[in-house]
Formats: sequence, C-alpha cells, structure tokens
Amino acid sequence: MGSLFGYRDSSPSVKNILLLDSEGKRVAVKYYSDDWPTNAAKLAFERSVFAKTLKTNARIEAEIMMFESHVVTYKFVQDLHFFVTGGDDENELILATVLQGFFDAVALLLRNNVDKREALENLDLILLCFDEIVDGGMILETDPTVIAGKVATHTMDADAPLSEQTITQAWATAREHLTRTLLK
Repeated sequence: MGSLFGYRDSSPSVKNILLLDSEGKRVAVKYYSDDWPTNAAKLAFERSVFAKTLKTNARIEAEIMMFESHVVTYKFVQDLHFFVTGGDDENELILATVLQGFFDAVALLLRNNVDKREALENLDLILLCFDEIVDGGMILETDPTVIAGKVATHTMDADAPLSEQTITQAWATAREHLTRTLLK
C-alpha cells in the first residue's frame, strides 16, 4: 500500500512551464514545484534562464540544458520563448516531448500565428493548455491535437452540461442562473 503514494518518485514530472516574450518578460507561466517559494524567486529564475538561453539558436528544434540543477528544454518562435523545466534526474526526451506538445498545441489553437500579440489575445487558451498538459507536476498529455481538442471543448457555451464545463465556466453559469431568478 505504501508504494501507491510514491508515484511522484517514479513517474516523470515537470517543475514549471514558462512562456516568455523576447525581452524575458512573462506571457504565461505555471509552477508545479516549491523549488521557487516566492514570486521574487520565480522572477529571478525566469530572468536567469532567459539570459542563459538568449544567445542560443533554438528556433528549428528544441534545445536542452542543465541549469541550476534542473533540466530545461526550450524553443523559440518569433517573439516567444517556450520553456519546460524538470528535476536534474528527469528524462530529457520526455521533457522535450512535453515542450513540443505544448508548442504544437499553442500553434494549433493560434492557427499557426504564434507571436506575443496573438498569445496575449488568447491567453485563456494557453492557460488551459497548461492544465491539460500537466496537473500538479504530473504529465497528463503530450499529443498536441488531443490537448488542443480538450482546450477547444473548454470554450463551450453555457448550455453545456456542468460536468463538461471548467470550474470558472460553471461558476459563471451558476451566477447567471441566480441573477435571472432574482430578477424575475
């Protein structure tokens, strides 16, 4: 029975997913680890990993590096820099697969117009991608078509059953129904 709770030790995990602009500023980030306990520590990590990778040419395919005892995979497209970080004992190929799945899903959702302006206009879709790819550090999905398909279903209308809505959508639906009943 004790081995059931040791799943994090044996399954691949992600410490963070970062999407930064060409100046190293946040577009969208999600941390799954307490390795960076404060917002200042997170910002410092983002600045330093950006500075370390700035002069590399990761535009054609993903690059992998060891940085501050973490494995970091990264890829640049136009004015966006995609990063996936794992522990120093993580499999680089798995992290690269997560990165490629994230990048390809974003490209599908943004209709291959992957740039900062388009990413900011569709930030909700990118944040939903994070949730579909990784949950609490555990990798859930790496297939970009599956990720994009699940994200697209999250943007359903309010008439969808509550079981198929995100929590935010369910709260909005409940608030709308409550407002209607109070105004009657």
